[in-house]
Amino acid sequence: MTLIEFLIQEGWLKTPEIIETFKKIKRADFLPEDMRDLAELNEALPIGFGQTISQPLVVAFMLEQLQPKLGDKILDIGSGSGWTTALLADLVGNKGKIFAIEVVPELVKFGEKNTGKYNFIEKGIAEFILADGSKGYPNITFRPELAEGFDKILASATANEIPNFWKKQLRVGGRIVAPIGNSIWLLIKKTEQEFEETEYPGFVFVPLVSKQ
Repeated sequence: MTLIEFLIQEGWLKTPEIIETFKKIKRADFLPEDMRDLAELNEALPIGFGQTISQPLVVAFMLEQLQPKLGDKILDIGSGSGWTTALLADLVGNKGKIFAIEVVPELVKFGEKNTGKYNFIEKGIAEFILADGSKGYPNITFRPELAEGFDKILASATANEIPNFWKKQLRVGGRIVAPIGNSIWLLIKKTEQEFEETEYPGFVFVPLVSKQ
């Protein structure tokens, strides 16, 4: 049984579009060369600099909660290897845009190179930014297309709480999917001040790196 078949059978992958994207965007393309033969393992793998490429089961679950749609503008925090960026870029299509934020310069280059294999950067669907993702998108006021905020925000590293920067940069009706401790949280922005929050416990993540 392939990894994707397992994820479908166990109920982690459900949405047809997300399943198709998982088949198309190969995890092996986002691993260091000496680890590519481990791509089918359902576990997090090291990509250097104390960071990992997330466990496929976790990525599948988070994308199912995020519900990316064609045309969405999504902030991908802690983009690391670029795998989630490429998955999201495929899901939002040519009219969407993924803003991938990573604080480790070497991983920005690594993620950009990997995502470039699918032409998402060339097409302008994915853009990599070297910045502290815990503070959200830097200088958002200079991006008129983000005036209403992001449609979705995904974080792949755990924080102690959901930063206010993220909440402010999300449009009303938008979703944040992010780890806090060993839980994945889904926040849906109901009004400027009000969020509906759901906790899904029992996961493990690397800590979110921020410039203290």
